Amino acid sequence: MPVSKYNPLQHYKWGENCDGWNLVAESALSVKLEKMQPHTSEQKHYHQKANQFFYILKGEAVFEIQRKRICVKSEQGIFIEAGKEHRILNETEEDLEFILTSQPSTVGDRINIE
Repeated sequence: MPVSKYNPLQHYKWGENCDGWNLVAESALSVKLEKMQPHTSEQKHYHQKANQFFYILKGEAVFEIQRKRICVKSEQGIFIEAGKEHRILNETEEDLEFILTSQPSTVGDRINIE
């Protein structure tokens, strides 16, 4: 069966009233579609094992990775290696939508910093 925002494996809320949809939920691979409201952010954290790739579908994201700020626009992506402190922010007036791929899954592998 195809999966989508409208037919996900699971819908969930995270951060500051942000939405997420699980598209692949395996221990070796996680693929999510996530949406952040304007002026929201997530808590700074890192993963001991999981590498992550974020691909921006709509909007503009600011990533803080190891104390460096990087702007990633629609149709651009960024790779974050395991062990690197990071967080994503939506500092705009528009919704931010992105695909988040984690390998392996981040279940039980997130260490919050703040």
